Amino acid sequence: MERRPSITVKDVSPHDFVKAYAAHLKRSGKIELPPWTDIVKTGVLKELAPYDPDWYYIRAASMARKIYLRGGLGVGAFRRIYGGSKRNGSRPRHFGKSSGAVARHILQQLEETKIVEIDPRGGRKITSSGQRDLDQVAGHITDAAL
Repeated sequence: MERRPSITVKDVSPHDFVKAYAAHLKRSGKIELPPWTDIVKTGVLKELAPYDPDWYYIRAASMARKIYLRGGLGVGAFRRIYGGSKRNGSRPRHFGKSSGAVARHILQQLEETKIVEIDPRGGRKITSSGQRDLDQVAGHITDAAL
């Protein structure tokens, strides 16, 4: 019997992985939506709340993937990663950070589900069970593609 190589998060498309892992988080029920998800803005640079009702799961999946690839990320790093261009009317655009409360809440939820843990050197890092969980989802993506 031929053994196929193990598939990791690095081997699959980021877009496909985030969609699949967000669906996995929603299906598993480990992460519960806070009551403010339909009215909150995701940053000072935004004018409206997100249109997608599953945006919270997508952001959580994206954050888990980023911590998997590069540990040591904290709330401040995620504020910069998900920030963007702030429109100032007739004045020039400038960079604006995203919401720290949203990033902090998602990180706390991921900690409760044992996907990430606090790194003693700062930020968060992926746990062994979280890494196994993410790699399983990546393996299911490649199985579906074959």
